[in-house]
Amino acid sequence: MSILLVTSSPRGAASHSTRIATEFAQKLVAADPSNTLVVRDLVANPLPHIDADYASGIYTPAEARTPRQAEVVGVSDVVLDELFAADTVILATGFINFNISSTLKSWVDHVARSGRSFAYGENGPKGLVTGKKVYIVLASGGIYSEGAAVQMDHAIPYLRSVLGFIGMTDVDVIRIEGVGMGPDAVAAALAKATAKVDAVVAETREVAAAA
Repeated sequence: MSILLVTSSPRGAASHSTRIATEFAQKLVAADPSNTLVVRDLVANPLPHIDADYASGIYTPAEARTPRQAEVVGVSDVVLDELFAADTVILATGFINFNISSTLKSWVDHVARSGRSFAYGENGPKGLVTGKKVYIVLASGGIYSEGAAVQMDHAIPYLRSVLGFIGMTDVDVIRIEGVGMGPDAVAAALAKATAKVDAVVAETREVAAAA
């Protein structure tokens, strides 16, 4: 199994989403020696925001692209190749202004690409990135999975929508929430997220042993 880990929090070593997602990926690799891991750190190596050259270049035949078009479309090609090669995708982000990080949004903009990850036909759009298991690891200062603040969570609904649009509908969410509510809340949130990670890893190990 090939695992793609995409991290995006600007908090570096202090990031709860990056920590849990990285531990998750490492545990999956340890559970089955045949598993491989590709890491895309969007903070250390941010993707460029899409621009006019990208918007025109993706609809221009490769041989007719300008050098700048070829460069920016080439960036998209690389991240798309990583995504298509993965069996399991782990997306890690902090909850920033009620949505995902802008660095992760740039990744989405590069992989949600007409003709590569989705196509339009007689019956409307069809996602082309299929057969993937996706885990979203989301850290937030408050509680947004329940209660009055649910309506302010634009991160998970957005990711489920755009991932589903390009074909990835098997999506689970691992929340690390309430980390702005003091040390005890942080410890509880991390413990809950780790327990969910460990449950997934245990199931993966059982499947590998039975294979």
